[in-house]
Amino acid sequence: MKSKVYFTREATPEKVVEIYEKLGVSLPGKVAVKVHSGEKGNQNYLHPEFWKPMVDRVKGTIVECNTAYGDATVGVRDHTDSHLKLIKEHGWDKYFDVDLMDGEGPDVVWPIPNGKVLKENYLGKHIENYDSMLVLAHFKGHPMGGYGGALKQLAIGCASRAGKALIHSAGKTDDRFETWNQHAGIDEFPEAMADAAMSVAEHFRGKIAFINVMKNLSVDCDCCAVAEDPCMKDIGILASCDPVAIDQACMDLIINSDDPGRDHFMERVNSRHGIHTIEAAAELGYGSREYELIEI
Repeated sequence: MKSKVYFTREATPEKVVEIYEKLGVSLPGKVAVKVHSGEKGNQNYLHPEFWKPMVDRVKGTIVECNTAYGDATVGVRDHTDSHLKLIKEHGWDKYFDVDLMDGEGPDVVWPIPNGKVLKENYLGKHIENYDSMLVLAHFKGHPMGGYGGALKQLAIGCASRAGKALIHSAGKTDDRFETWNQHAGIDEFPEAMADAAMSVAEHFRGKIAFINVMKNLSVDCDCCAVAEDPCMKDIGILASCDPVAIDQACMDLIINSDDPGRDHFMERVNSRHGIHTIEAAAELGYGSREYELIEI
């Protein structure tokens, strides 16, 4: 049976809540809401005001993790103190409880017995304090993964600093400085992301939902302090209980668009073999590339 993916062309805070309701899910207990809080200097990330009605709807806690930058000029989210300061500057704590899940160690280690590249995933230990998860992804390009959506939020987004290093190096090292000398191959990196994402998707199986917002469509990620301006017009919002299907649906909307910026966006995706993340995730069996797109 094809996975259901709901779609609206209106990218507003109210429509985020409306499309979530179409899923008919109930996220139990303490809800972790995974967002991208935005790097210092980034102009494209979705601000807390955009997500507020949705986070309020599930009474969730915003969760983030530190980055694995090896170069201090790239950003400030690689240390707990400076990361928390930026979260405050961006206004997240004005509206929500915020949990930097790897703000204190040690990490938790989850096995990935059937992983293509990784055999284990390192995550901020606070992830185990939550009963369910809502993944709010700003769908856009990415300098290394080609694109960022639901699968990236599960993988890189939930991994601790050491976990991010492990993914970027395809399991060779968990040292954030050494990982850039042992970077994964062009197909290894998307496969490592698919592996890491699987561990989180399986942990919250039956208690997780995904919303992708196709707005501010830059080829660069919200993790870039210096990012290109959006190259395409906003497309809308998608929601699903299947992380593979929702990312595939987003990619298909890009591919089938007549927007003049489509080719530039797809050059970024294709040059990084970005769609291979979706392929690998489908092969691992925790989602399907076959979906029914239901426009509301």
